[in-house]
Amino acid sequence: MYIKHNLGMSDDYLPHFYHDWMKEPGRTVLLARREGKLVALQSWLIVDEGATAVFEGLRVCPTERGRGISWAVHRFAHSYIQQLHPTIKKARATTKLKNMKNLVLARRAVLCLVGQEESLDDLISHLKQKIRFLGVTSGLIPLNETQLKKVLLDPKLPSRVQLPGGSIIQNSQPLQLMEGNLEILKRWNLTWLADNEEEPAFLSLYAPSYPVPYNGRSMLLNIDMFGTDCILAQCALVGLLEAARSKEELKGTILFQVHMPWSLVETLQAFCDGHQGFTRSGEVLEQMFLEIKYAQI
Repeated sequence: MYIKHNLGMSDDYLPHFYHDWMKEPGRTVLLARREGKLVALQSWLIVDEGATAVFEGLRVCPTERGRGISWAVHRFAHSYIQQLHPTIKKARATTKLKNMKNLVLARRAVLCLVGQEESLDDLISHLKQKIRFLGVTSGLIPLNETQLKKVLLDPKLPSRVQLPGGSIIQNSQPLQLMEGNLEILKRWNLTWLADNEEEPAFLSLYAPSYPVPYNGRSMLLNIDMFGTDCILAQCALVGLLEAARSKEELKGTILFQVHMPWSLVETLQAFCDGHQGFTRSGEVLEQMFLEIKYAQI
């Protein structure tokens, strides 16, 4: 598995999360040096009760690209993981690159919108009006910790909401549904919404926003949706934007990325269109969910 990140991308999360990564339980940050100079970084998080390494954040200094450093770091990282964690079985990652098709477990769409904080309330009102026009009178409900545990450990959930690769993916981090991963999800401070707390047909979440270098400095809000009901998807988007608005002090330019099944793209694009304050940023991207068994490396 060989994942590189374009350092010119405007949604780069590494500057914000680097110092937290250095303290996060179960995470390793590998720094590579050549002739005493820092030239690359790779990180991974051990999840799935020790069975999986989730890879993130491969970076190579721009002046060092084209010299095989990424590949050398990649090979060393996988070898080192197996020394540190002899029971490890597989590596997983997500990427928007297009050269990993033989490893793909699942695909999701990523819709990105951008606007200013002063337009957010109007956007929410605009979307709520569209929902009322559809005759929908109630939205999704938040899940508390007890309810969430019951929902996530339900063996029927993956098929009911069509989880990609049978996993919950928070932005770029895939986790299988098992008790050992609940603590990881808890420390990410996620907000969860579902259509009911017993056997939901639709599940959605968002993580607290963080700064990215888009347009100098912007706040990025990541939303993840699981399920195929178009009406529930629209309700989830409104509910999560309202939750973010009430919980956070969002300022300046706001980007939000909606990760979802491809079957929802057309509906959510039309749902978000028509507002002057928030507009689509670029084309809909494809996120690929990758897995490789260590016996294959």
